[in-house]
Amino acid sequence: MNKRKVGGDYEQKAAEFLAEHGLEILEKNWRCLVGEIDLIARDGRCLVFVEVKYRADARQGSPLEAVGPAKQQRIRRAAYHYLYGNGFGGEEPCRFDVVGILGGQLTWIRDAF
Repeated sequence: MNKRKVGGDYEQKAAEFLAEHGLEILEKNWRCLVGEIDLIARDGRCLVFVEVKYRADARQGSPLEAVGPAKQQRIRRAAYHYLYGNGFGGEEPCRFDVVGILGGQLTWIRDAF
């Protein structure tokens, strides 16, 4: 099974879930030299950078636990590039969310880090 395809399918499910909860999806799989952001959305005035993690079962642990300090730092750096590359400057309110999918159960943590 192609991991990129599976990941893309679950990122799409997360995007649909977030859209149903009022977020406007702006970007999917946004990439730059320092990393990737799975989803970039707008929640009112706030830009939201979303990491999506999937696990088929709990044998490898919770998908939420997979977003550790090193991953968080890469996402922050990529978000910085997105903000300044798209002319937002330093005043745009933003947050970092995580969507964990374990089997069929989706968990959304707002302002995760």
